Amino acid sequence: MSIMRRMSDLVQQKANKVLDKAENPVEALDLSYQKQMEGLQQVKRSVADVLTSEKRLELQAAQLQQSQDKLQAQAKLALQQGREDLARLALTRAQDAQTQAQGLQSQIAQLKDQEQKLEITAQKLQAKVEAFRTQRETMKAQYSAAKASTQVGEAVTGLSEHMADVNLMMERAQDKTQQMQARAAAIDSLVDSGTLDTIGISSGDDIERQLQSGLTESQVDAQLAAMKQEMLPAPQAAPRLEAAPDTAPVANPAPRSTETESIVVRIQGEDQYRLSLSERPQLEPLDKALSGAIEEQDQTGYTTALTNLLNFVRSHGSKLPPDQLVGSDVMLPSEDMTLDEATALMAGEGNVVEAGSTTLP
Repeated sequence: MSIMRRMSDLVQQKANKVLDKAENPVEALDLSYQKQMEGLQQVKRSVADVLTSEKRLELQAAQLQQSQDKLQAQAKLALQQGREDLARLALTRAQDAQTQAQGLQSQIAQLKDQEQKLEITAQKLQAKVEAFRTQRETMKAQYSAAKASTQVGEAVTGLSEHMADVNLMMERAQDKTQQMQARAAAIDSLVDSGTLDTIGISSGDDIERQLQSGLTESQVDAQLAAMKQEMLPAPQAAPRLEAAPDTAPVANPAPRSTETESIVVRIQGEDQYRLSLSERPQLEPLDKALSGAIEEQDQTGYTTALTNLLNFVRSHGSKLPPDQLVGSDVMLPSEDMTLDEATALMAGEGNVVEAGSTTLP
C-alpha cells in the first residue's frame, strides 16, 4: 500500500471519528424530515405547474375553436356575397385552426395523464412523509430516553466527567484531612511528651510541668469537694453514728495529746483522718442522715448520705501517714459497701453504736 493511500485512509478514519462524535441523531432525523417535506412541496409545485400548462393549452384551444367558428361564419358570408376566393381563404384558415386545436387537445391529454401521475406520486410521498414523521418522533423519544438513562447511570456510577471530577476532589479533600489529623495528633503527642514546648508556658522541663499539673488537679478536687459540702441538704433528725474501738492492730502508736481537741476517723479498707472538734456541727447532720438511711433501709438515701459523709471527712480531715497508726474513734463504711453490709456493721460488735457516745463530745 502506498504512502498516499495510507494517508488518505488515515484522514478518512479521523474525519469519520470526528463526524460520528459530532453527529446528533435527533438533528439528523429533523434534517431528513425537512428534506422530505421539501421534496413533497416540489412535487406539489410540479403538479401545479402541469395544471397551469394544461389550463393554458385549454385556453388556446378555446381561442382556436372561436377563431374556427368565426372563419366558418366568414366563409358563409363570403359565399353569400359571391366572393368564393374569400370563402376559400376563410375555410383554409379554419382548417389550420382545427389542426392546431387537435394538436392542442393531444397535448392537453398528455398533460392530464402527467398530472394524474404526479398527483398519485404526491399522495404516496405524502403518506411516506407522514409515516416518517411518526417514526421520527418515536425515534427521538427513544433516543432522548436512552440518553437520559445513560446520563443518570453515569452520574450514579461516577462514570460521567463531572462526577469523576467530584470524586477526585472528594478523595483529595479526604487525603488532606487525614494528613492534617495525623499531623495534629503527632504535634499533640510531642507537646504532651515535652519534646515541644507550648507557647506561653514558663521555662522548665516536662517533669516539672507534669508535677505542677498534678498539684493543680488536687487543688481543684479539694475546692470541688468543699463546694459540694456547702450544697448539702438541711440536716434530718436521725440517730448518729458513734465511735467503736478499732480492731486493727496499732503499730507505732502516736501520742494522743490532742484527744480532747480532735477525733480520728477510719474509712473501712482505706485511710485514717483526723478531724477537729470544731467540725462537729457539720459532721453531726451527716452522721444522722447516714444512720437514718441504714435504719430505714433506704438505698438511695444511703448512697447519697455515705458519699456526702466520706467527702466531708476527706476534704476537712487531715490524712494520717500510713506508718502512723492510732486508735480510731469512728469507723465509717467504704464507698463500695452495700446497704446490707452497713446494716450488719451497725448490728456488729459496737463498730456503730447508739447516739450519746463520747466519740463526738
